[in-house]
Amino acid sequence: MAEAPPFQRSTPQPSAPGPDAEGSPPAPLSRRRRLLSLLPAVAVAGCVAIVLSRYGVSAWDQARFAGYVGLGIALPGLLWIRAVYRPALTLTEGLALGAALGYAAEVLTYIPARALGAPLLVLAWPVGTYALFLAVPGLRRHWRGASRARPAPLWWSWSLALTVIYLVVWTAVNFFRTQALTWPALGASFVDMPFHLALVGEVKHHMPPMVPTVAGEPLVYHWFVYAHLAATSWVTGVEPLVLLFRLAVLPMLAALVVLFALIGRRVTGSRAGSLGALAATVLVTAPTLYLGSTAGVLTWKTVQSWSSPTQTFGALLFAPIVLLLVDQFEGRQRSRHTWALLAIFLLAVMGAKATYLPLLTAGLAAVVLVEAARWFWVPRRLLVALGMAGATLLFAQFVFFGGVRQGIVLDPLSIMRVTLGNLAGRDAADVTTGAALGVTLLCVLCAAITWCGVLGLLCRPRLLLRPAVVLALGMAVAGLGAALLLGHPHLSQGYFLQAPYPYVAMVAVLGLVTVVRRARLGVRQIAVAVVAGIAAVYAIRMVFAVAVPLEPGRDDFALYAPYIALLGVALLAGVVLLAAGRGRLRAFALVVCLVTAAGTPAAWATRVLPGTYRSPTSAPPNPNGTPTAPMIPKGAFAAGRWLRANSAPGDLVATNAHCRWGYEDPCDSRVFWATALTERRVLVEGWAYTATNMDSWRDGEVVENRPFWDQARLQANDAVFQEPSPQTVRRLRDGYGVRWLFADHRRMRAGTHLWAHAKLRFRSGDYGVYELTGDDPAAQPTR
Repeated sequence: MAEAPPFQRSTPQPSAPGPDAEGSPPAPLSRRRRLLSLLPAVAVAGCVAIVLSRYGVSAWDQARFAGYVGLGIALPGLLWIRAVYRPALTLTEGLALGAALGYAAEVLTYIPARALGAPLLVLAWPVGTYALFLAVPGLRRHWRGASRARPAPLWWSWSLALTVIYLVVWTAVNFFRTQALTWPALGASFVDMPFHLALVGEVKHHMPPMVPTVAGEPLVYHWFVYAHLAATSWVTGVEPLVLLFRLAVLPMLAALVVLFALIGRRVTGSRAGSLGALAATVLVTAPTLYLGSTAGVLTWKTVQSWSSPTQTFGALLFAPIVLLLVDQFEGRQRSRHTWALLAIFLLAVMGAKATYLPLLTAGLAAVVLVEAARWFWVPRRLLVALGMAGATLLFAQFVFFGGVRQGIVLDPLSIMRVTLGNLAGRDAADVTTGAALGVTLLCVLCAAITWCGVLGLLCRPRLLLRPAVVLALGMAVAGLGAALLLGHPHLSQGYFLQAPYPYVAMVAVLGLVTVVRRARLGVRQIAVAVVAGIAAVYAIRMVFAVAVPLEPGRDDFALYAPYIALLGVALLAGVVLLAAGRGRLRAFALVVCLVTAAGTPAAWATRVLPGTYRSPTSAPPNPNGTPTAPMIPKGAFAAGRWLRANSAPGDLVATNAHCRWGYEDPCDSRVFWATALTERRVLVEGWAYTATNMDSWRDGEVVENRPFWDQARLQANDAVFQEPSPQTVRRLRDGYGVRWLFADHRRMRAGTHLWAHAKLRFRSGDYGVYELTGDDPAAQPTR
């Protein structure tokens, strides 16, 4: 009898060989077992509290934030998940999925609340949920939860807890340690952090939001995460600065870990496989065989990020979409509530990180094609999901983002030219198409090394046709295609490559587990293959000693030689194993293990080995370098906070700071501190990230060094600071509606008496705040 298509089955399919059994009712837990099960959560909470206290967050701020995330986001979301989501979940899984739903609902509630001028109406979401689940008898049972899910083993709970603890420590070392909360060290933050802070202030006070650094410019960006930060600040009273730099991303990371683990179990069929996929996601890095640091497409970034909160928020809201689709594919969740949940998360992802929408649409289209070719029939539910994803993508591009390109252009292989330029130490414009294609093959080879486990599915080809597998691989291929075809001044097309990493990792682990089980490899054999792979990478690095960027005069072939050698090692290992009579399947499985170990495991293992990370002194300077202490103006923070406290949110500010400190020639217009510190719109501050500037960019230009397009406005703005007079003040006040001046006195000529034409209201260090009122400007500063 022919097998039925998966969408026609009435019972769920097994996810993969050896799934964890969950069908039997859970046995009651003893009191000791319940107490032990709480220890992982207590360990995570303790670690977070210690780290936050170490890096300047008060216990009161921690308590307010934790209370809101727990009671205002996660708990109401958990109640709805229990009511509408059928598959069994543990409490931890329910809280993670509920938190994702809570974030989405919070943002979608805050937008109309802020537009109505009552931002605290965002509390209508949790309060309304609690009232409904208390008033409706049929919903009250969800307060206690269902007992369908078997308790997670302690080793599993501790594994997830230790993963979260690792991310907290990783955050402390890589972000908290370098991103201060106090001035002047705050002024040396990563270049994009004041941009994020400025957008939080904008969304906190205005809806719909505009670009706060250039008055009147539409905000064409993924701004939903800033709506979450703004709502949290309104409810808790915690400073947006503390939320952005210390608090907001932490619960997102915890929820993301649990959701990735849950999806990984669906795909791989086991907790052990899911843990491997989770490790591959959290620790992902390019299998570089060079000495020194690489750039461009060989710089792989993880999905978790503090310097790009939109990335983390988008990944968190996209994970439930994949979970819902996998459940649909395999018959776990079939109810009308699925479509409501899917619609909510699609809308949330649209404004959180729309990069996921074209990838999702392409992945679903691949599933449709495979199912049609395999069964000569396409299930209606799959077509509905594809239609929803496609419709959301079109709405996002042509309505939500207004059809702007935001710097994205059709420029095939541009990211590869930049990559080779960085590796070879020459200008990207000098890279030929043939050389760019060579780096493309190098990129594909790196991906093949890292996710070599996918090839393990060849021993069970039917698993390659699983809709979940097709979805993940379809998104990965679409991401690669987008990265190769598109261009962007800041290489943002690389996000298309990065977004599918977690799901490709799950498929790779599934393939690795499958081939290892089919070949019946023992632990000792696997360990030998892993050690051989790591040793091969270390030896190749030391023998070839290719330092990047290449020394002048060295041929580009040196970049490819280490990878050719690694490919030769893999082929030689296969030949030797076959000659030793290991059999084709076992030889293939061992080679897959060896090559997989040469990817992420080797990249991390060799970091602690001597000699593998020597960086040449000729390495190019970091274009995002932070200003040194003498460059940071004194008093900017105090002046900005005074202006925030003594002005209305609708007041317009003018400033004479248009270039990053220390990057005035040529002018790097990525400066956002006036808007970030004052939470007020500025006539013109920095314009680098505006849609107008991005869409005017042409290949060969440095987008942040482009001049401001409205020279008349810029001249009227700067005339007040350089040649103040009643006429220049009147033009700025009456012609543009400016109420305040936020002046960096270091940028003004000596002898300029701005106080004679505008009221000096506050002075601190290098900064002064002036008010344009039309009255006699004589006034004494407030200190």
